[in-house]
Amino acid sequence: MTKRISAALLGAGILLSSAHVLAHSHSHGKPLTEAEQKASAGVFDDNDVKDRTLSDWDGMWQSVNPYLLNGDLDPVMAKKAQKDGTKTVAQYKAYYQKGYATDIDTIGIENNTIEFHTGKTINTCHYAYSGFKILNYTSGKKGVRYLFECKDSQSKAPKYVQFSDHIIGPRRSEHFHIYMGNDSQQSLLKEMDNWPTFYEYSLSSKQIVHEMLEH
Repeated sequence: MTKRISAALLGAGILLSSAHVLAHSHSHGKPLTEAEQKASAGVFDDNDVKDRTLSDWDGMWQSVNPYLLNGDLDPVMAKKAQKDGTKTVAQYKAYYQKGYATDIDTIGIENNTIEFHTGKTINTCHYAYSGFKILNYTSGKKGVRYLFECKDSQSKAPKYVQFSDHIIGPRRSEHFHIYMGNDSQQSLLKEMDNWPTFYEYSLSSKQIVHEMLEH
């Protein structure tokens, strides 16, 4: 699928004044330590979880949902089915269709501000950090969500936002799952079925498939 940068995206986004947002070069940064590798797999000590700033997610991000729906991610689904053995490719695809589902095309983050792009509609808010929550899953693994809140009552952007990217301390994110809502952080923490997922805007579908197959 070829990505097109819409006129609305170029003209209305405050984030796009920064050239690095669109020309952001993909980089893995410093290699993960053994502890970070274990944390990415959901194994870590609670005491090792550290606060993070919204700048860890700075940049322009694209939803992977369209790639799932158009079949680009089929090799990823096939590998998961082969490796796991408890679900078929079709079952995995159905699982991720529910997980990735979102009407948000792209997300831009800079200077503690998040822009949500849905078609030609852009909703923006400045977000304040609300700490993190450690979740214990039935599988025995753990996860961390980093919580942020929009304080502007006039904004149409989600009031509550949570990021989960398999990282438990300060480090630039390479992809993330995001949870969004207007009720409360507590109600969002109960959401386990829908986790819209975003990768760097500069990546092609083939590059995203490569990233997913390697991790």
